[in-house]
Amino acid sequence: MGLRAKIGIAIAATAAVVAVLIGVLVHNRTVDAQFDLAAESIDGRLQSLVQDRAAGIDTGRAIVDPPDLPGPLKDAVAHGKRGVYLEPDGPKPHLWAATGLAGEVIALKRPYVREQETLRSLDRVLWLSGIAGTALGCVVGLLVARRLGRRLTVSAGTAQRIAEGDLTARLPRAGKDEIAQLTTAVNTMADALAARLQAERDVTANIAHELRTPVAGLVAAAGLLPPSRPTELVQDRARHVRTLMEDVLEVARLDARTEEADTELRPLGALARRTVAALGEAARAGVEVRVISDGLVETDPRRVERILANLVSNALRHGAAPVAVEVERGVLRVLDSGPGFPEALLAHGPQRFRTGGGSDGHGLGLGLTIASGQARVLGGRLTFANPAGGGALATLDLSGALRTEGEAEEGGTDAGRGGRAG
Repeated sequence: MGLRAKIGIAIAATAAVVAVLIGVLVHNRTVDAQFDLAAESIDGRLQSLVQDRAAGIDTGRAIVDPPDLPGPLKDAVAHGKRGVYLEPDGPKPHLWAATGLAGEVIALKRPYVREQETLRSLDRVLWLSGIAGTALGCVVGLLVARRLGRRLTVSAGTAQRIAEGDLTARLPRAGKDEIAQLTTAVNTMADALAARLQAERDVTANIAHELRTPVAGLVAAAGLLPPSRPTELVQDRARHVRTLMEDVLEVARLDARTEEADTELRPLGALARRTVAALGEAARAGVEVRVISDGLVETDPRRVERILANLVSNALRHGAAPVAVEVERGVLRVLDSGPGFPEALLAHGPQRFRTGGGSDGHGLGLGLTIASGQARVLGGRLTFANPAGGGALATLDLSGALRTEGEAEEGGTDAGRGGRAG
């Protein structure tokens, strides 16, 4: 049950409870007031009759020694008291008044129907008023809940956009209530987070740029060393540092969100085969490409190959062979036979410079971070899961870029148009 429904139900329930309480109070007070007024009237009439009878005047309105006198009233007269009693039994209620005079019981009796009809009419009015008040409270509650719910929904949506990386998202500031305080807190948090992340990105990008020249010199110098086993190790480490530096620069460019896709119309199956073929003989031995159903996609082939290469390399490094690459129209799937993705990655997505990938516990998280960033540039969606049968599954959904044969022929040479990648 949503917050809007809860607030609406709470306000409607409160209105119903208030209506019931007021109705019960008015009913009881009316009953007491009616009885007091009727008792005072009949008691006054009884006293007049008693005075007339004592003076020897018989008006004929008094009932002398009535056989049906109610028991409580008979006991009161027996003890020398004058009393009034409402007899609710029978089809019609009656109001009695009685007193003793010279060994006789003098009584008056009248119907109490008019008071009961008045009370029933009042109860009907109270019920209708209570129902109307509850309905009005329900409408007011729904309106209030809708307004609050809309503001909270906007807040939740903006917070989600911030969590997904849109650090420019802010909440509109309105009012001075608790939700306005929440809005201010979220905006302040977003400002602080944006400033901190921007500082980290600037530092990372500046370090990578500063290292570019010395790393290039290191690679060139390593290439001039005489052939030997130590030389191979130095050259391998130098190439690794250069690759890492290039990855860091790519992450910085993706974080800046200035990249644009250079789109072409390509069959996705051919892109998958070419990417796996370019990985090298050792990698190809553990990777199988399955084209379930091919499809033409209007996308940036370089970025698709980059994503797929990172996913396959991650599967071979942190998972286990065999690795299956499946193509089903506009969807690419990479499934390995390893222990699966870490729970932190499934919960929060790839995070750069976070170790813990795979069984060896190593990895900077740049490969999957780059793959996710490139998927965002392509307008696709990259998701990660651990299937029930074991292994790790990465899915790149480019179905939004899927094109039919007719669209491909109609597009002609225009299929290659697009922004140039940065």
